[in-house]
Formats: sequence, structure tokens, C-alpha cells
Amino acid sequence: MQPYPLSFRPVLKQTIWGGRRLGQQLGKPIGDESNYAESWEVVDHGDDQSIVANGELAGQTLASVIANHRKWLLGKHVPDGPFPLLLKYLDCNRVLSVQVHPDDAYALKMPKPDLGKTEAWFVVAADPGSLIYAGLKQGVDQQMLREAIAAGQTEQALHSFNPSIGDVVFIPAGTIHALGAGLLIAEIQQSSDTTFRLFDWNRVDERGNSRPLHVDQSLSVTDYVSGPVAPRRCEEGVAGWQTMVECDKFVMQVMEEGTAKVGGDGKFHILTVPRGTVTLSVAGQSMKLDAGATVMLPAAIGSCNVAVQAAGTAVMSSHLPD
Repeated sequence: MQPYPLSFRPVLKQTIWGGRRLGQQLGKPIGDESNYAESWEVVDHGDDQSIVANGELAGQTLASVIANHRKWLLGKHVPDGPFPLLLKYLDCNRVLSVQVHPDDAYALKMPKPDLGKTEAWFVVAADPGSLIYAGLKQGVDQQMLREAIAAGQTEQALHSFNPSIGDVVFIPAGTIHALGAGLLIAEIQQSSDTTFRLFDWNRVDERGNSRPLHVDQSLSVTDYVSGPVAPRRCEEGVAGWQTMVECDKFVMQVMEEGTAKVGGDGKFHILTVPRGTVTLSVAGQSMKLDAGATVMLPAAIGSCNVAVQAAGTAVMSSHLPD
């Protein structure tokens, strides 16, 4: 089968903290409601499945493509099992709960085994005063965190900062974190739905009930050593790909100007355009990718060109490490 870029229908999620920017800014096919929180762009996790939207594989789930064309899509060295990564966009219309994710070893021993979750964020938009919570303040240990949670003052133990458009934030498993109100985020993560909630800002529903917390599990998987997490940014004036995150779960690169190669290395690559417009050239054919567009390049594809078309553009590439 001739390799070609795969595009997918997004899997849209609605919650009380969602808004409408997924449609307004990223062109997602949201309905009339105003609570669209997440757009899962590339996913193979149980019932949540990306559906191919183009080419001879149109209408097939990502799981089906992997089952029938695994080497073509993923390459030689990806372990058996479902697709290992998940790419999504999040529209945070209100502050999210404070969470922490376990690592693989812990998650695989849970009653419903799953992968752990290491993730990374690219800040697409940020309202003035928006906050990101990432990591514990220096010196906070387990007992101090437990006491802050019990007092309803978890925020006092957390490191926070005001993010800017273009910031990248790396959240390894075990890092306590929360996205604040007014943020639009692109996220690459392990394909996992394992989350422990340790604080929900003392919120209650109309009946006075709070959402369940997972305090003991959270405390047991939290990283008390690494401390505050600082944002990363592309170096200004540098053309081509810049590596923002390189870990044992994925590599995340960002390009804000110039032209660069992608693919042709025997690996799959996920490309998404958080801002602006790029041109992807494959085997002499070109396609324009506007803000919010996502494609997956199969491992079997040859080297492609990605060209930034205007200032203010950012394109993000994710793949597995060597």
C-alpha cells in the first residue's frame, strides 16, 4: 500500500470546564453547546478511536489500521499493543482539578491496568492572568502536602506561573499539575486515562456534593524531588525543528519558522498545527494545514517537507524515541 498522510475525525469531549474555542480558533466541528473541553486528534484507547478521514483507509479505526497494517504505520520497533501516544487539544474555560498521574509500573498493577501518563503541553492561547500549576514548591514533602490537602489549601504547596503563547511544559508521571482557566492547550501524552485527583478547589455541585478525590493514591505516586516545573520555549530566530521534550515515552519538536524535513526514518510522526498555516509536501504533492489540523505520517512514508507560511505559526511533531 502506498504510504500517505492520514487525517482523522476528532473525538470531541464535553465537560463543565469546556468552552467554544475548539471550534472558533481551531476549526473543530463542535455543535451549538458551549462546553466543548477536549478534541482527541489521534487516539487508540478502548472505545475512544480515531477514524481515518481520507484515502483508501477512510472509515477505519486507528486500532483496525494498526491490526492490519502495523509495520506500514508504526515501523519495526514499536511494541505490540495499541497505539502508544494520544494527541489532544484542551479548552480550559475554568481551572481544572489538581491531578497527578502514576508511572507505568504503578498503573499496570491497578485493578484496571493501563499505562502511566507522561505528557507535554504547548500553550496555544492564554488569557491575561491565566495560571499553570506544575510541580511542588521547593521543599514540600509528603507530610506537608497531606496537611495542605486536608486544610483545603493545596494551592499553597504548588508551584505556579503565568504562561505565554508558545510555552512548552513537560509533565512527567508523578508531577502534580493543573491547567488554569483561560488556556487553550495542545497535549501529547502516553495513551492512558489514569488520573488521580487530589484537589478540586473545594467545589461542590448543586446538591452540595464534591467530586471524589484520590488522596492516598496521589500521595503515593507524587514526585517529591523534582520540585517546580519551568516552561520551555523555542529559541527566537532559529529555523527548523527545535526539540522541546525528549524522554523515554516520546519526542516533541516545534518549528516556528523556516522549512524542515520530517519522516523517512522508519518511524511514525504526528504533526499538528496549533497556530498559523504550514505546507506539507509529500512525493511532489503539497497540502495546506491550517490551525487545528493534524496528520499522521506512517513509518513507511518517505522524507517530507514542512514549510511555515507566516509569522506566528507553530507546528508540532511527535514521535517515539530511538
